[in-house]
Amino acid sequence: MSGNPYPLGLRLAGRRVVLVGGGAVATRRVPALLDAGADVLLVAPELTPALRAHADAGRLRWQRRRFAADDLDDAWLVQVAVDDPSAAAAISAVADERRIFCVRADDRAAATAWTPAVTRQGPVTVAVLGGGDPRRAMAVRDAVRELLAAGPSRLAPPPADAVGALGPVRPNRRGGQVALVGAGPGDPELITVKGRRLLTEAEVVVTDRLVPGLLLDELGPEVELVDATKIPYGPARAQEEINRILVDRALAGKAVVRLKGGDPYVFGRGGEELLACAAAGVPVTVVPGVTSAVAAAAGAGVPVTHRAVAHEFTVVSGHVPPDSSASMVRWEHLAGLRGTLVILMGLKNLAAISATLVAHGRPAQTPAVVVQEGTTGAQRTIRSTLGVVAADVAAAGLRPPAVVVVGDVVGALDS
Repeated sequence: MSGNPYPLGLRLAGRRVVLVGGGAVATRRVPALLDAGADVLLVAPELTPALRAHADAGRLRWQRRRFAADDLDDAWLVQVAVDDPSAAAAISAVADERRIFCVRADDRAAATAWTPAVTRQGPVTVAVLGGGDPRRAMAVRDAVRELLAAGPSRLAPPPADAVGALGPVRPNRRGGQVALVGAGPGDPELITVKGRRLLTEAEVVVTDRLVPGLLLDELGPEVELVDATKIPYGPARAQEEINRILVDRALAGKAVVRLKGGDPYVFGRGGEELLACAAAGVPVTVVPGVTSAVAAAAGAGVPVTHRAVAHEFTVVSGHVPPDSSASMVRWEHLAGLRGTLVILMGLKNLAAISATLVAHGRPAQTPAVVVQEGTTGAQRTIRSTLGVVAADVAAAGLRPPAVVVVGDVVGALDS
């Protein structure tokens, strides 16, 4: 069959969408489905760490096996993201029999539905279909994004070189380079303009589980996506492997973006990656990001400083217990400060941290707030006091990533 596609916006809230496959393509597709409120059933023997995090958080259901025909019971849409063409054809045949639209990552010509190139600006979503050519769709999408970002007063026809050739919009480079880009605290709109531009130009993206998934949904099919959380070994060896990937791809002439949650230099090991690239002669651009140390609190209505309440704030990592010889934090000194204390990666050790602060003089009644997945649609907030915050977090079932804020600023904006 032939004919032009019929454009349609699907309202998937509460409706079953089946996604078959647990690799990089599925990792890109899931965030947009969740953002649409879909009831996502993921069928795959194995998942990427990012997808596993969605499953563990209860955002989707995971069947750890191969596809079965009854997986499509009550489904409104199926997306197939497997490497085996024969398996993909079999799945789409079942979907066709049941009159369920089927998106196929392996063969667009055989699919009954296509995923467009998408850009989002607040309530506005622009979806572009390029006649089956995703590179053409992305070029037009990127031109439209620039117009939307310019604002209504600056709308004008896009430059001819942006969409004239209808190819990927990428600058000419004589050699590869690496950009360390902070993706922000979780809301995909909180990435900086420069960070988003570099992501659009990337040929390789090395990411981690704290990166907003909707940013990955906008990557072109030709972009190599490396999930850094999938790299084996312990933390030190994994970091060595990440450094090697950045250097190798850049030396091969690629435009590489190391996309990191929050800010690259706030407990993000961005400095280690910069040093590794510099030692290999690879040019590096550092793009700061909005850190959750400030943004998560703000998203919960808490300023980290406030006139006549707090003139300072201190950000520390809580991933090491206070009594550990590996801890570099002087908790006894922090207990004596009057300002705001922001603790990242401290949920596991929160009971020990709060007890240590109280033992060294911070009043147990000091207000505290814990913000899980700040600035996202999944944000949860618990307000408590230092003495009982760990118990309250456990009772509420909060889990990482979460930010803990201790200080009188917690109630500063309450009316």
